[in-house]
Amino acid sequence: MSSVQLIVGLGNPGDKYEQTRHNAGFWFVDEVARQYGVEFRPEIKFHGQVARVQSNGLDFWLLKPVTFMNRSGQSIKALASFYKIPVESILIAHDELDLPPGTAKLKVGGGHGGHNGLRDSISHLGKNFMRLRLGVGHPGHKDLVVDYVLKAASKPDRQLIDDAAYAASKVVPELVKGDTEKAMQVLHTKA
Repeated sequence: MSSVQLIVGLGNPGDKYEQTRHNAGFWFVDEVARQYGVEFRPEIKFHGQVARVQSNGLDFWLLKPVTFMNRSGQSIKALASFYKIPVESILIAHDELDLPPGTAKLKVGGGHGGHNGLRDSISHLGKNFMRLRLGVGHPGHKDLVVDYVLKAASKPDRQLIDDAAYAASKVVPELVKGDTEKAMQVLHTKA
């Protein structure tokens, strides 16, 4: 497996969206940045906010696209192309309707499952990037999905999502070192 050189959190910019379930990817990269003591800075040429982590032999980028969800791939492609980061070395963290809050799962490749941020990322990058799927639960019917992801999670659900993001942040060193199997084993066997 490739080592992760770029971790992207999907979300929508602005105060209006900050607390919405669709921003679970942003919450994850914020947690990683907090743990490594780095701050995001706006980077116009990458259409996003960027931070670089260089710690304990680890060296990787964090990215929060500010293009809005439906155009996330534009931002990711710009940074990956500039730093010559292969698609296989990109991890994209996103909200996942098919997993309950409190769940975080890693996977490589796959489709977009109706997620517009993933759809645009695939259109720019292909499918071979790694994903961190952060469960936000499902409203019960597909017609309710848009309103559901653009609303704030309940306090208990938000705590579960934050806990899952924290647990996932703890396997970042394995991912950056290319030990994806160990990262999956640790993350997927959490009680």
